[in-house]
Amino acid sequence: MIIWLNGAFGAGKTTAAHELLHLLPGSALYDPQLVADGLRQALPKERLAQVDDVQDLPAWRRLVVDTAVALLSELPGPLIAPMSLLCQEHRDEIFGGLAACGIRVQHFLLAVEETFLRRRIELRAAEGGDAVRGWCLSHLPQYTAALPWLTADAYTVETSGLTPRQTAEALAEGVRRGEGTCEIVQTPAPNGQTLAAGVLFFDDHDRVLLVDPTYKPGWEFPGGVVEDGESPARAAVREVAEELGLRLPREPALLIVDWEPPRPPRFGGLRLLFDGGRLEADRMREVLLPGAELRAWRFAAEDEAERLLSPGRFARLRWALRARAEGRALNLEAGVPVGV
Repeated sequence: MIIWLNGAFGAGKTTAAHELLHLLPGSALYDPQLVADGLRQALPKERLAQVDDVQDLPAWRRLVVDTAVALLSELPGPLIAPMSLLCQEHRDEIFGGLAACGIRVQHFLLAVEETFLRRRIELRAAEGGDAVRGWCLSHLPQYTAALPWLTADAYTVETSGLTPRQTAEALAEGVRRGEGTCEIVQTPAPNGQTLAAGVLFFDDHDRVLLVDPTYKPGWEFPGGVVEDGESPARAAVREVAEELGLRLPREPALLIVDWEPPRPPRFGGLRLLFDGGRLEADRMREVLLPGAELRAWRFAAEDEAERLLSPGRFARLRWALRARAEGRALNLEAGVPVGV
């Protein structure tokens, strides 16, 4: 298990983590900042210059998961991870990766009233210099912007008037009660190429329905991996029922088949998109999301979908829309039609 202590830079996460070690037998400190420091030493400065923060590197997010798995193979746990995680997509990728490895996460937010927080930052600056002060203060707007999803996702411990020991005691009590447990889908990581089926639904304005998974970054189409012995069309029907609570009266028509080449650490495979047709208003009211898997759904026009989807998924959407308009299925490889 991992106890993730989140909050603003300067909120006292590391200090509270050290106190918490004394209250949870068998626990160990796991600071993902050490992973970041290793990447700063290993990567060329040209690559580091391409990102605003080391957390923006896919390698950091992957190594945070892999390192936790390795540590828990050596230690009884739990691991206490004091790390600001203010981008929801980064949270999805890391917590989803941990869930896929069977590692439970309890997510806590150390909330500090801004006056107290600025005072703590000034105290840290006295030890670390103006660079520390500037770094912490520059990230306050990012923390404020993240508060709506942070407070919904994590268990909040108000620490403004607490000593580090009192904060740790409140955290220990929350851990014992199971607070902050992330109810997140545990999708096993693939060990080879996969076959996946998605379904496109449309509203009266021809906007496409997208869903926001809790276990990976970015928006997606409703759908999932085809199980052994299952036809892709039947998998699409099953996934729509599981993810949206919608029952399709018949197996949907195929729009595209796209072969996704392997790009380590991804194995690639075949990606199919089917036409779910138009959703009328009464059927939209039937949509019921599984909270452990999806947090939201929305209809998006093509230009909006381009901002929400990964480049590969958006390429599939564009060709699926063309296939739907032309009334024929298209065969793609790496998002590019073959024989068109």
